[in-house]
Amino acid sequence: MRIGISTASYFPNLYTEQAVGAIAEAGCGVCEVFLASHYEYRSEFGEVLLDSLAKARGVHSLDVHSIHTLTNQFEPDLFNRGDRARADAFDAFNKACKVGQTIGAKHYTFHGPTLLKRAVKYTFDYPRLATTVNKLIEIAASYGLKFCYENVHWTYCSTPTYFDNLKRLCPDLGAVLDIKQAMQSGIDWREFLEVQKDRLCTVHVCDYDESGLAIPGRGTFDFVEFFARLMDAGYDGPCLMEVYDKNYEDIAQLKDSYLYLCDCLDRAQNK
Repeated sequence: MRIGISTASYFPNLYTEQAVGAIAEAGCGVCEVFLASHYEYRSEFGEVLLDSLAKARGVHSLDVHSIHTLTNQFEPDLFNRGDRARADAFDAFNKACKVGQTIGAKHYTFHGPTLLKRAVKYTFDYPRLATTVNKLIEIAASYGLKFCYENVHWTYCSTPTYFDNLKRLCPDLGAVLDIKQAMQSGIDWREFLEVQKDRLCTVHVCDYDESGLAIPGRGTFDFVEFFARLMDAGYDGPCLMEVYDKNYEDIAQLKDSYLYLCDCLDRAQNK
């Protein structure tokens, strides 16, 4: 296992191509690239980002584990019943995957459809959902990317049951465990891990306490236990710090949090 940082942690204070440099300067060797606009889904931006990564690697070696997109820009419409909306969404998805291929990413982090109507009890048509998800898995694979569904409290995948049911119909589906999203769903992260562990490719970490979210080291979350449980489950991928800009006062604090997580991982490995 390795500790990494998502460029989302720097959004919107730094552009994505600037954030990879900041991650390298923090001494971090693995990252997730968060593509934050349709501009960043263009193939031309993939080349810009590739150049920025080359410069960052002049400071410190840096692997791109995964890409992530801004959900509401197109992902829900991948399941739209309207042909035009769906076609536009698939076009955006292909473009994002192409950027991922250009920069050498190996995974795609997916949020999917959202729970817009909180008062409505959603009933999921898993066969229909799986048909689209399997198509997305196939497309992502054509760009060298493993398609991975993340638990997110405001999307369909807000419960372990959703992922458990979907994975039975999608044999090549990967998983992303996000502990802050589990907390915001009101569900223990261990319940998500139980259904994700055989598919787990990526982990997102953030700290929190009774007052809300915080950067790692500023809350009460037990990362030593968490990392130990991940290792017990056989996970050996990256744990990527993904926080919001409102969780810190200065981006320099992200390096401190990265080092804190590295220390927690070291302690878990040496228990």
